[in-house]
This record gives sequence, C-alpha cells and structure tokens, in this order.
Amino acid sequence: MRNFEKSSKLDHVCYDIRGPVMDEANRMISQGMDILKLNIGNPAPFGFQAPQELLDRMNENLSSTEGYSDSKGLLSARQAIVKYSRKKGIEGVTEDDVYTGNGVSELITLSMQGLLNPGDEILVPSPDYPLWTASVTLAGGAAVHYMCDENAEWYPDVQDIKKKISDRTKGIVIINPNNPTGSLYPREILEEIVELARQNGLIIFADEIYDRLVLDGQEHVSIASLAPDLLTVTFNGLSKSHLIAGYRCGWMSLCGDKSFAKGYVEGINLLSSMRLCSNVPAQSVIGPALDMEEETKKLLVPGGRVYEQREYIHRALNDIPGITCVRPKAAFYVFPKINIKKFGIYDDEKFVLDFLKEKQILLTHGGGFHWERPDHFRIVYLPELKQLKTACDKLGDFLSGYRQA
Repeated sequence: MRNFEKSSKLDHVCYDIRGPVMDEANRMISQGMDILKLNIGNPAPFGFQAPQELLDRMNENLSSTEGYSDSKGLLSARQAIVKYSRKKGIEGVTEDDVYTGNGVSELITLSMQGLLNPGDEILVPSPDYPLWTASVTLAGGAAVHYMCDENAEWYPDVQDIKKKISDRTKGIVIINPNNPTGSLYPREILEEIVELARQNGLIIFADEIYDRLVLDGQEHVSIASLAPDLLTVTFNGLSKSHLIAGYRCGWMSLCGDKSFAKGYVEGINLLSSMRLCSNVPAQSVIGPALDMEEETKKLLVPGGRVYEQREYIHRALNDIPGITCVRPKAAFYVFPKINIKKFGIYDDEKFVLDFLKEKQILLTHGGGFHWERPDHFRIVYLPELKQLKTACDKLGDFLSGYRQA
C-alpha cells in the first residue's frame, strides 16, 4: 500500500504559520480571546490604507482584466517594471526578462524549482525570511546559512560567506532591506558580495521587496546595479510599500549574463506558463503604483507613522531590562536580543509561547528565521503607538518574573 503520510522533507523548516505557537494562538482566538498579532507584516489590520487613487485605478480596470494575461504578465506592467529597474540603476532588463507573480513568495519558489538539483546549495542569510530556506529545500537543494552580524548593524558577514562557498554552491540570497532585522546594507558590503559571486560563478538572488520603505533619508542600492556582468534575479512588489498585501502583486526580473543559464531560463518560462498567469487586476496597477512613491515616503519621515513607531519601539525595547535591539533602518521589523542568562532561556519558542498565553501577544521566535541561538525574537511594529506601548509594557511586566530554568 502506498504511504500518504505527510512528508517530513520540510519538518526542519520553521514558519510563522505553523507550530505550537500558532496552534495556541488559533485556539485562543477560537475561544474569543483578543490577540495582538505582532508576528506578520500585514499592514491592513492596523489601519494602514492603500492610496485611494490606486484603489480607484484597480476598480476602473476590473472589466478589462477579467481574462488571463500573458504568463509573464501584462505588457504595460512589465514595461513599468523595466522603467523602475532603470531608475534603480539596473541595466539590461527587457520586458521579456520580467515575470509577474501572485506576490514575491510564489516567484521565490518558482526561481528555486527551476534551478536546483539534489545536492545543489544556495547561500541564505541567518536570520532569513524563512520562505527562502523552505523553497530551497522543497526544490531538492540545501540551504547553507551564512551569518549576519548583529554587532555590525546586522550586515552580512562576508568572511563567513566566503568560508561557506563550495563547488556545489549555485547562488546566494541577499535580503536587502532585511526581514527580520530591518537592516539596510551599504554599497561597500554589497560590492564585496558581488566580487565573491563573480569569483565563484554564483547567481545572485536579490530580495528587495522593502526597497521603498527606507528610513532616515538613506538610499537603497540594488545589488544588480553593481553587477551588470552577473546573472541577478531581483524580486520586488507592491504588498508592503503600497499597503496591498492581499492583492498579491509581485515580480522578478533577470539581468546580467544569461549565456550560461539557457536551461534555467527555459525552466522558469515553463513554470511560469504552467500557472497560466498571476492576478491580472493587480498587475494593472503596477505602473500607476510605481508613480506614487510620494504616498509611501510620507510614512517614513519624522511625523510619519512608520517613522514614529520605529522610534518608539526601538527606545522602549532598549528600556526593558534584559532586552537590547539594533535600530532598524528599513521595513517595519525589529529583531531584539534577549539576555538568556538573565532569564534562564534555553528555548526561544517556549518563551514566545509562554508570553502569548500570559499576555495575549503573538511574537515570532528567532528560530523561526533560522537563527540558531535562543536569544532573539521578531516584532512587527505596524500597530499604532498606543498598541505598541501596551505590548512593550506587557513584555516588561512578563519578563520581570520570567525564568525558564
């Protein structure tokens, strides 16, 4: 008899959406408890609204976007993405190099499925956005985690990357701006990574979904703009910057030397065609959205909601005895460190589970982002200041008497 038991292939891969913490949160919600969810980057529940002009444009386009588009996406959308790529200094992207997707997540999985054979390795940061590790594993490859250095603004440890490159390494993932740390990588670090990729013939996978959510007047540098000779796959979308996560509107683009990757490109084309196309109404607003960057920028300057919430959460967390955190420079995440000796913590998942049960606040433990030590957790600072203050007060109160061992 065939065995249809659930595969254990992904059992070691952690998600925000599975495991005992989420199981408990769902149980508590089913019993009518009010849970403050600081575990997922979804702007809508916290009162963020997409630009009205963008919503109006989508409504206007509904009657003309009822059918399938080209598998890569509407030509108008891909042309807008090409224009945006050039604005970011990325040359050589054509409409044929662009693939729209139902969010970036779908395209990450597609990009790995088209590339990897059993035994192939992809370098993935630690901490990471866990879908990267999951997608590598699901495609039959092995995710090799390189360290990001908390003592250096959470920048990638280039020496650690160098040590972990092998003859099986096919590519390297760069998440910039970073989820979960909120780090923004400087040009100098990116140039060092490009040189390693160049020396070792690696494909660069650039996850840049937060590139329009940069604080403090800083500039995001697309790594593809520094590597015109290398095959780079860049991922982006509107879910975060334009507050339309539910519309599932993402894209990826290829640039650089594709001469050695004919089979890979053919594989991506095949996989793209197999799912017919991505959400066509959402595609129709890519062009208009990329002309509306000022709407997002209002949130990121002093007085803007994301800026002020960042300022508060960073200050409030560092005021809690036993908690420290690096000030995030982008996105809307912070990745605090907890003094495990002070609290006797040996299991970070147990820590967030205990906090959930006692205070009805849902966090994500650091292990969910493939951070090996039980000394970190992630907070999404999207809720309004009043809710963030309540969360930090409750965290301080909880820790004042908490001991695991």
